[in-house]
Amino acid sequence: MSLTLAIVIAVVVIALVFDYTNGFHDAANAIATSVSTRALTPRIALTLAAIMNFIGALLGQEVAKTVADVITITDDAGRTLAGLTVNHGLVVVMAGLLGAIIWNLITWYYGLPSSSSHALIGGLVGAAIAGGVAVKWETIVQKVLIPMVLSPLFGFCAAFIVMLSIMWIFRKGNPHKINRGFRGMQTVSAAALALGHGLQDAQKTMGVILLTLVIAYPATYDIETLPIWVVLLAAGAISAGTYAGGWRIMRTLGRKIIDLDPPRGFAAESVGATVLYSTAFIFHAPISTTHTITSAVMGAGATKRFNAVKWGMARTILTAWVSTFPAAALAAWACYEILALFLL
Repeated sequence: MSLTLAIVIAVVVIALVFDYTNGFHDAANAIATSVSTRALTPRIALTLAAIMNFIGALLGQEVAKTVADVITITDDAGRTLAGLTVNHGLVVVMAGLLGAIIWNLITWYYGLPSSSSHALIGGLVGAAIAGGVAVKWETIVQKVLIPMVLSPLFGFCAAFIVMLSIMWIFRKGNPHKINRGFRGMQTVSAAALALGHGLQDAQKTMGVILLTLVIAYPATYDIETLPIWVVLLAAGAISAGTYAGGWRIMRTLGRKIIDLDPPRGFAAESVGATVLYSTAFIFHAPISTTHTITSAVMGAGATKRFNAVKWGMARTILTAWVSTFPAAALAAWACYEILALFLL
């Protein structure tokens, strides 16, 4: 087996490991609100999320192409750029993945709902800078940084407005019947959110694997076409990771930000799903499922009373959000330096 093939296999395996960690790290995003309001039991919620993640991963490819276009290793004809070897490019991708996995595990351990998406992009950027590979900053700004800021703001405001509307529409209703009705509706909204999570996050792993294949075998693969085996592997990995569950983060989203009731859970999940679908299908932007649902939970919760949201925990989460991109980049940089000693 050639060294190049061995590195390709290693990168694909590591990408699927990242996909798996993404699943159990971000599983709480889709189901924490439904579990905390007792709309679903944890195991049923995880099963539902795993199934919908798999289906969502099969529904689109544009986000994957955006991720694959973050760094420049090959030219338009698929040739490795001057000054770079194929193995050099593959090591950059491998280091980016490892940096993202390291940050995912750190934030999972502390129960912080940080963004696997931004960890991956940050890891790729950090490894690219360490390896002397060009970063497409225009893509980073337009497809990552701007959506990173706007999607949580929109999620907060939209969930606040949706929840106010629900409160006004049902202002004369029986609270017990209202809660019971929204518990049932949360099954639908949680499924929709999990579908959006699969649509967004599994595609990011597909993009990394596609980038790897284009670097190693430009005559066979191109940046515009995703092989079906890549789609199925990524969908399966994130689905398996989701089923494994992310209980630490689930507690943070479900209880430590605010004690949710079923109407607020439904409002947060509905808004989160809408944002995920629109950014994937319209803007092709790899946004953070975590940022979106967490901000929506805060927005829906703020309608109870503004100080009902535990803003101290919110500040801790915000710190993790801001830290994710540079922290994953630094971790990937360190991984590149270590890998380069053995593989280059």
